[in-house]
Amino acid sequence: MTSPLNLPVTRFLHTLEIVAKEGRHLTYSWNGLFLQIIDVEWVNNLEQNASCAEQMEAFASRFVRMQVTMADKLLPRWLLALAETPGSQIETLNRAERLGVLTCTEQWLEMRNLRNRLVHEYMTAPAKFAEDLILSKEYSLILIDTYNRVRQDAITRMGHKKESLPEELFLPE
Repeated sequence: MTSPLNLPVTRFLHTLEIVAKEGRHLTYSWNGLFLQIIDVEWVNNLEQNASCAEQMEAFASRFVRMQVTMADKLLPRWLLALAETPGSQIETLNRAERLGVLTCTEQWLEMRNLRNRLVHEYMTAPAKFAEDLILSKEYSLILIDTYNRVRQDAITRMGHKKESLPEELFLPE
């Protein structure tokens, strides 16, 4: 049985495992989708190309899911495991940046706006959607990097053994 004192650490580690799985799925979709040239023509042809549409949907869904899980669950639970009190999302992001697991809070706020556009805009604004897909390609690297930074923090600051944690994640650059 988990003691109440270990509950924040247990929740953090469980969420870290979930994010690792989401990251592996995102990596799979990223590797398939971005072998193609993403532009307005590509977006306009999605209706005629079910395979590409499914690849795009899978990638967008996985990108959004990982970003939401990290911002809404992983980072607050990481702070709780460090015996800190998370605040609003902006406060949590700012604290994560000060502690070195986020490189830029502003990018995370833009990612939140981007996730909303990825879900809603490709049907009505193909040019903007193509730009957003290309941007999400770069932001995926930030998600993976942030996961790896949180994982490394669990090793260095919390004292967890790397063998007991999910593996690092990688995307081509």
